[in-house]
Amino acid sequence: MKLSIKRSQQDVKGMLGGHKGVSFTLSYRLILTPEEQELVSRYKLEEYPVTFRTFQGTQIPDDTIANMMVGRTQTLSDVTTLVKNEDVVKNACDHLPVLFEIARTFGGEEVIDYPRDL
Repeated sequence: MKLSIKRSQQDVKGMLGGHKGVSFTLSYRLILTPEEQELVSRYKLEEYPVTFRTFQGTQIPDDTIANMMVGRTQTLSDVTTLVKNEDVVKNACDHLPVLFEIARTFGGEEVIDYPRDL
C-alpha cells in the first residue's frame, strides 16, 4: 500500500486583478497492491471509512477506501489547515495495514502471548 500526496498553491486574484492571497491544494490517492485490491473487493471494503469529519457536532465518514483509490483533492485557504488535513490522512492510513492483515487471516487462528508488548 502507498499513499501519494501532492501539494500545490495558486495566487488568488480579485475582480480587478489585485492579489487576494494564496489558495492551497492537497491531493492524495491510495495505491493498493493487487492483493490488497482483491481483499477490498472480496470483503466489500470499498465503503470502509478511512477519515471522518464533524458536521453539526456529529462525526461522520469522509474518505472511504474507494474514493481514496480514485483520489481526493481539497482546496484550502491556509497552509496550516493543509498540514493538519495531510496529517489526518496519513494517520488514518496507518490503520489500513491492520485491516488488511485481519482480512488475510480469516479462517486462521491468532495466538496472543501475555503480557502483551504495548
